[in-house]
Amino acid sequence: MKGIVFTEFLELVEDKFGLAVVDKIVEESALASGGIYTAVGTYDFSEMLSLLTHLSAHTKISIDDLLLTYAEHFFGVLASSYPGLIDKYEDPIELLSSIENHIHIEVRKIYPDAELPTFEILEKTSTSLVMIYTSSRAMYNFGLGLMNMTFAHYNSTATILLEKIKEDGTEVKFSITKN
Repeated sequence: MKGIVFTEFLELVEDKFGLAVVDKIVEESALASGGIYTAVGTYDFSEMLSLLTHLSAHTKISIDDLLLTYAEHFFGVLASSYPGLIDKYEDPIELLSSIENHIHIEVRKIYPDAELPTFEILEKTSTSLVMIYTSSRAMYNFGLGLMNMTFAHYNSTATILLEKIKEDGTEVKFSITKN
């Protein structure tokens, strides 16, 4: 997992819960990296899972809700750091339907060894989108949060339903309808 995901996560934790909480979850997690990340480095996903698990235990906020909150933060980072990826599109459905064939291609140019989820488009209209998310990391709530923020970015709303195809969350169907 790319370091930017870790550095931004720890920045969010510091902003929302304070530096003492960052120190506590890093210490409790006994990370191989020691909790020292660079944006361009690559780190084991188990470290993110450990950080999330300890943060959830400390805050009493579910990992799913923490991932939604983190996605809100991360979308802001993407929008400000890589405006060309988002501003190219005039509509949230267009942006979301381009994840696999444009956005992930651009991400791989910046981070060639990035391990990204896949999004298979099953159906698309001007107001709806059905796609399958697949990832061994099962961070579908992070994806959901990014989708919510995509609509907010365009001053729009949507109803987004998710259905786990695989119980462990490694394959999830998103049905999105623009309101």
